[in-house]
Amino acid sequence: MDAYFVHESSYIDEDVKIGEGTKIWHFCHIQKGARIGKNCSFGQNVNVSNNVRIGNGVKIQNNVSVYEGVELEDYVFCGPSCVFTNDLTPRAKFPKGSAGYHKTIVKEGASIGANATIVCGHTVGRWAMVAAGAVVTRDVPDYALVAGVPAKKIAWVCQCGERLGEVLLCSKCKRKYAIENNQLCLIGGESIGE
Repeated sequence: MDAYFVHESSYIDEDVKIGEGTKIWHFCHIQKGARIGKNCSFGQNVNVSNNVRIGNGVKIQNNVSVYEGVELEDYVFCGPSCVFTNDLTPRAKFPKGSAGYHKTIVKEGASIGANATIVCGHTVGRWAMVAAGAVVTRDVPDYALVAGVPAKKIAWVCQCGERLGEVLLCSKCKRKYAIENNQLCLIGGESIGE
């Protein structure tokens, strides 16, 4: 018996590794060479292309394609119909293949909102949050909340997802942060207070 679940309407190619506790729901396709961690959840109509790496605890909502050249680290959230790309200058008549792909990394704990687009060749930082409908055209710093077209930082967010105020103390979980070299850093690594 497999240690993961794949709905009967989904298709898994050869040479795919899927971690224990992962659930792959209706009409998904996991392509050759993909590596998927433990306890992930893939909603309806998710495509994972050749050789993609996906960490543990990742949640991918309906209608998302994770193309070759994209890597999702642990606990990444991909909202419904968010879009990844892997070629900056695609042409149907002049295909480049994987040699022309630009790598995209979504770091641990980052969230991508519904219908957001991540243009290839960029990194979405740890615990960052990309607003619904945003278009990411440059790297997103750790803990940044970005929104708009093109996406710009509008605030900092806590690991728990709460928007931070000027004090940089999360009102929800009590994690405390500081800004060092224009980057938000967690102080002490754990929540304080309650």
